[in-house]
Amino acid sequence: MKNKKYILIALAIVVIAGLWYFLRDEAVTLEHIRVPVVSGDFEISVYTSGELEAKNSENIQGPSGLRLVGIWNAQIAELIPEGTVVKEGDWVATLDRTDISNRIQDLETELEKLQTSYTQIMLDTTMELRNARDELVNLRFNYEEAQINLEQSQFEPPATIRQAEINLDRIERSYEQAQENYKLRKQQAEARMQEINASLNQVQRRYQNMLNVLDDFVIHAPKDGMVIYRRNWDGTRVTVGSQISTWDNTVATLPDFSVMMSRTYVNEIDISKIQVNQPAEIVVDAFPEKRFTGLVTEVANIGEQRPNQDARVFEVKIQINESDTIMRPAMTTKNTIITHVEEDVLFIPIEGIHATDTITYVFRHLGNRTIRQQVVTGLRNENEIIIRQGLEEGDMVYLTVPQNADELPMQNL
Repeated sequence: MKNKKYILIALAIVVIAGLWYFLRDEAVTLEHIRVPVVSGDFEISVYTSGELEAKNSENIQGPSGLRLVGIWNAQIAELIPEGTVVKEGDWVATLDRTDISNRIQDLETELEKLQTSYTQIMLDTTMELRNARDELVNLRFNYEEAQINLEQSQFEPPATIRQAEINLDRIERSYEQAQENYKLRKQQAEARMQEINASLNQVQRRYQNMLNVLDDFVIHAPKDGMVIYRRNWDGTRVTVGSQISTWDNTVATLPDFSVMMSRTYVNEIDISKIQVNQPAEIVVDAFPEKRFTGLVTEVANIGEQRPNQDARVFEVKIQINESDTIMRPAMTTKNTIITHVEEDVLFIPIEGIHATDTITYVFRHLGNRTIRQQVVTGLRNENEIIIRQGLEEGDMVYLTVPQNADELPMQNL
């Protein structure tokens, strides 16, 4: 029994020791990181994401006469896959022809009605003028007969002669009035024919314009190239089902890959730093191992609200100096725009800078001890800061706070 008791006590000690070993608080050792003060050119940059596009491209456009025929929008019914390499004259897209086909049918019906009306008016006018001419012929005969009666009544009583003269005057006036009426009827008929003919010609022109525009609803490539879908103002692509308008009837583009650009957007905080001709570095996300150089060529003066962004941004275009077959429109890029360069200055990582209300300092390793060294700083970028005074090239500074930091001596300038 005693042995069993000793065994249990020993097991308890082992368990307690094990628990103490695994659950004890390990002493935290702080690793102090030191870096040297570096001398060189100090770059201040703005970092943005962008999208590749060709500097020069030719638009593949839909019908140019949509507004002429009163059509303001047309829907894309079929569209060649993006990235397809086409030859000049190859099919690219087809627009929905339902609306224009219905309008053409309405015009055909209107044309038939106008042509029927034109024929009817022409026949009526012909009959009316023929009757008027027959009436003139009859009146002419009556006039000649009245003249003969007057001549034969020369030896008749004066009353008979007077009656013949009155009869001749009456028939002469009727004849002259009939002639004037005939002229008026003819002018009226010509005006009526001109009116119906003008309406007919107008509808015929509209009909022909419709047919011409209908032919353009099948869109072909204006030259050789790779088809890239047009982007809308909100970044969405033009695809099957999209609408093109009379103000912007571009369906797709044929980019020139010899000169590429990165279109990016800079927030309103950084836009004041961006200027034309500033250098830039571009990395295509799909090929991060390759780096390209470029120049800022355009900076928008007016900001805009982009989708999924709270702040207003300004469009900036960066022209890429190099040409490479890997670059294709719509590829995403990471752009570094170098806005300012300070030449031959001292700088350290920002993590090494500390400050109180009145003093900016660093923890400097000096011989076998550590001190707080007062410094004067300058411009900073995303990671580093310029040291104007207080340090020299090669001095070692801590990026972490040493133990008993408040007790370390302060070395003022």
